[in-house]
Amino acid sequence: MVSIVLLLDSVILMAVAGVTLWWMMHAWRTPEVLEATAFAEPDGRHGLSFSLLVPARHEEAVLRHTVEGMLRIDHPAYEIVVIVGHDDPGTSAIAHELAAEHPDKVKVVVDTHETKNKPKALNTALPHAGGDIVGVFDAEDIVHRELLSHVDFAFRRESADVVQGGVQLVNYDSSWYSLRNCLEYFFWFRSRLHLHARKGFIPLGGNTVFVRAELLRETGGWDGNCLAEDCDLGVRLSSRGAEVVVAYHAALVTREETPDSLTSLLKQRTRWNQGFLQVLRKGEWRRLSAFRQRVLARYTLSTPFLQAATGVMIPAGLIVALIGGVPLPFALAAWLPMLPMVTMMVFEAVALHDFGREYGFVIRPAHYLKLIAGGPLYSLLLAVAALRAVWREYTGRADWELTSHVGAHLDLDRRETAGTAR
Repeated sequence: MVSIVLLLDSVILMAVAGVTLWWMMHAWRTPEVLEATAFAEPDGRHGLSFSLLVPARHEEAVLRHTVEGMLRIDHPAYEIVVIVGHDDPGTSAIAHELAAEHPDKVKVVVDTHETKNKPKALNTALPHAGGDIVGVFDAEDIVHRELLSHVDFAFRRESADVVQGGVQLVNYDSSWYSLRNCLEYFFWFRSRLHLHARKGFIPLGGNTVFVRAELLRETGGWDGNCLAEDCDLGVRLSSRGAEVVVAYHAALVTREETPDSLTSLLKQRTRWNQGFLQVLRKGEWRRLSAFRQRVLARYTLSTPFLQAATGVMIPAGLIVALIGGVPLPFALAAWLPMLPMVTMMVFEAVALHDFGREYGFVIRPAHYLKLIAGGPLYSLLLAVAALRAVWREYTGRADWELTSHVGAHLDLDRRETAGTAR
């Protein structure tokens, strides 16, 4: 019986690792696929107007830098809507200062909900959004000045309902886990979201996402009780057959920072995982028209269960294989998942080189060692976050655990800005 369980354990782990690797590699399968992931060059026209929503809660350290950067956007028709809580005087003061300094571009909306979270803030601002397109950004974002021109053209060229741009964590050298965190975003926005858009089911990214305002209002905005409101919106729009365009260009990505501590990272991943479980439980994905889409949706939204199970199955399988007591073929089978995992590590190292080349970062041998050595610990942290999310969902806890921002990525932006000025 132990041998059969061990074999089943190994087969499941190998399958999960193989699927993950295949999805990670999507954008790099052929030069044509890689080229197709980029924004097309704009035609010089500006046919749409934009309302850029910026939820900000306890963001005194980063909000001014973000809004001032957004004010340099080269598109002629956009507004910045900063959403602050009625109980957050520090952030509110900065937001109102910015609105007073730039009354033609910046407006402030106050969220008076007793319980605060991002989707409730966004819904509060939606009636105040006057643009054709509603875009969402986080309070620590560094937004490229030419982004809206590219997004405008993408909407018109593709007759799109939604355009998802790229987001990239950039402070890769801040901590032992920041390098892996940055590479995760690189894979997600550089590759995997393109696969989801191609298949017709996409859990949208949390920001740099643009939706036609009319469609957003028709679908009821964001689910104020969901911990992954971006994923939920993507599922609902996918089920309606919305045309989603995903585009990525390293020069145009929105730059962000990694969580500043392991505790923050754990809570952030717990929230995302639990949000996926909430969307899975809601069942909107069952309205997807194609069977393959529904299979992809179920698998994607069940990822927290798979990560939680992996966190238990890998050490259990290796312990059994090392201790012995099972026939040799079954003991050897316990090591089968290592094949795609080793392949994945090699591919991650190649992608790290690509990441450094695309962003102009100096990647040294020590970074490759950090990437490999940190892999098991990082996987363990993700498994713990998944287990925590499953437990919170089972026990009915759904409070929003806010990720704090300290501006660790801003030094890179200031150095680049100074270099450009020289």
